Amino acid sequence: MRKSALLTVFGMVCLLASFASAQQGDVMIGGGTLLSSTSNNTSVTTLPAEKGGFYPSIGVDVVFHRRIGFNFETSWRGSQGLYVSDGFASPYRPILYDFNALYQPRLGRKLGADLMAGVGGEDLRFYTPYYSCSFTCTNYTSSNHFMEHIGGGLRYYVWHHVFVRPEVHYYHVENNLEFNSGNIFRVGASIGYTIGPD
Repeated sequence: MRKSALLTVFGMVCLLASFASAQQGDVMIGGGTLLSSTSNNTSVTTLPAEKGGFYPSIGVDVVFHRRIGFNFETSWRGSQGLYVSDGFASPYRPILYDFNALYQPRLGRKLGADLMAGVGGEDLRFYTPYYSCSFTCTNYTSSNHFMEHIGGGLRYYVWHHVFVRPEVHYYHVENNLEFNSGNIFRVGASIGYTIGPD
């Protein structure tokens, strides 16, 4: 997991460097947690809520003329959670990723906003006590879901090109049948660095 995160960050930095005509680019690392509603269902079959846990995140964006650009972010549960539903229990880890259109207005000399909307996916991994091998060996099965994303944050430049950003993200996960709701919020904060003029 750490190697893939480092490779992703390296790839994002290379992507930023390739956009030489971009006005600016940002690299961010952060963390947060998931919030979701619990079930009001009183039937025998109840599904758990997809919430809680610490979710590290990494992101990158490029911003062009008129403060419009593109953003990529990914976030994953830092440690495995325990999925329990109707006598079934398994360690699990959600991985969320999204590609967005970005609007980045300036609100002052040191203050700005990040407003984004886009699409992405959720890779929901259920871990098993054995390894399954075909082309590669894994100890999990995946359930993948398409999702829509809307998010935003306020960035404050604390020192030159370094900023902090409290943020809120809303995900609508399609066919999220493993949990009681497909509506998930991720709240947290990021620290980032702006490449280019601020």
